[in-house]
Amino acid sequence: MSLHSNPVYTTALISRGREIKPCTNSFIRPSPVKPSAIALGTVFNHGIELAVMTPLFGETYRRAKIANSSEEFVKSKEAASAAVAWGTSLVGSALQSYGVGALINATGTLSYKGATYLGALIYMATAAPTYLTQLLSEKRPVDTVAVSATAKAFETIGLSIFLTWWGTRTNPFN
Repeated sequence: MSLHSNPVYTTALISRGREIKPCTNSFIRPSPVKPSAIALGTVFNHGIELAVMTPLFGETYRRAKIANSSEEFVKSKEAASAAVAWGTSLVGSALQSYGVGALINATGTLSYKGATYLGALIYMATAAPTYLTQLLSEKRPVDTVAVSATAKAFETIGLSIFLTWWGTRTNPFN
């Protein structure tokens, strides 16, 4: 029995006033998210990432001042690692902003309370296991893990609240 010949499924769709259209393409289109929301979310997240990576950049800046010439510094490993860290952080922030915006749109989240719950779910799914492992198995210092956990909470919960405030839908009337 196919899905469209199932009378219960057909009745449920018709009772909601929707027309049954079988999916003919196998390509899944990404959810539309307002470009300004992605841009501002990227700035929001990247700012948090930079605050956490400040020690890396501070050390890189100190070595740049010590270097004899700018060419010598540009060729150094410190400059390369700082550039890679900055670039991957920027790309990761943009992808995370898009992902959170798409989830806000897909779930129909409109309130700050809903955004807080959504951000907390994202946090629990992505970050909490890592921090538990760092504390319990790897025995890392609590203050180090706490700083990282706080930054991740701002990146997930804070970002979802921020994007809900800004708006993520490309056409809010749909």
